[in-house]
Amino acid sequence: MRQQHSLLRAIALVAWGGAVWCGGGMSAPAGAAEQSAVADLDASLAEAGSSSRESRLRAMQSIPLDRMSAANREIAEACLRATTLFRRLPVETVACDDELLDFLLTKPQTLVDVWRVLGISRLSLDPAGAGQWRLADGYGTVGVVKLLHHDRTADGGVVVFHGRGGYTGPLAPRRLTGQCLVVVRYSVLEPDMAGRERQAVQIDAFLDVDGLGLEIVTRALHPLIVHSAATNLREICLFVSQFSTAAARNPAGIARLTARMPRTDPEDRSVLARLAAGNRGTPADHAERSDATRFETELAARWMPAPAYKP
Repeated sequence: MRQQHSLLRAIALVAWGGAVWCGGGMSAPAGAAEQSAVADLDASLAEAGSSSRESRLRAMQSIPLDRMSAANREIAEACLRATTLFRRLPVETVACDDELLDFLLTKPQTLVDVWRVLGISRLSLDPAGAGQWRLADGYGTVGVVKLLHHDRTADGGVVVFHGRGGYTGPLAPRRLTGQCLVVVRYSVLEPDMAGRERQAVQIDAFLDVDGLGLEIVTRALHPLIVHSAATNLREICLFVSQFSTAAARNPAGIARLTARMPRTDPEDRSVLARLAAGNRGTPADHAERSDATRFETELAARWMPAPAYKP
């Protein structure tokens, strides 16, 4: 079971290269997908979005190609022409404000660095220029992710990523390569019963796996890929919600965590701490270490077996 899911994650990560906000693009913390049962996939897929022709046409028409640079539009259009698998993931809800969500979408390396500090993922996402990142999952998958477009309005936003990568390892008889276009939209919702701000997140993903025929992708890989994508998106949204809630309750904890993120530049660490804490500033220097440590322990608990986690 674990090997099957590992291969699935490798294939998805190769092609859906956004690194955080898709079932391989923005991968959920290590272990989240593997802990999900593969049984009863047909039942799960009924609630896992759409691959219909109508959904694909609507998704393509809504991509802001006319607002992209000529070079980025060419990249997006080439990927759309080569698509062998489209998936519109189900809408998920994130309990955080739109400013924090927009920051994490446009600077995904900060979220991946949080996972690294907590010890819940082997994924790395290193800046490779403005709006570009080098991705490695620690299991044989590497790739490059590029931010093609970003719009933000008073009631939401849209972010478009392109990813290209490859997998080499024991789980595939030969090197797998592929590309994807990932369109992430979010919109502001009414606050929840506790007064927390909320955002609805929707992802459209256009996938092309080099050298694999349409029949193989749609019949053999389609059910597993879309199930993993929906599961990972749900787990990521849950993590961000818990991260935001815990940080607002314990600003000392988020300040200590961000101080331990050497792969993130100081300015981004400061912005992340401020936004996650609800724009209430950083804690005083005399904040208790025990409270800060408890913040990390509680945040990591769901994504790592308790005996293995040592704060």
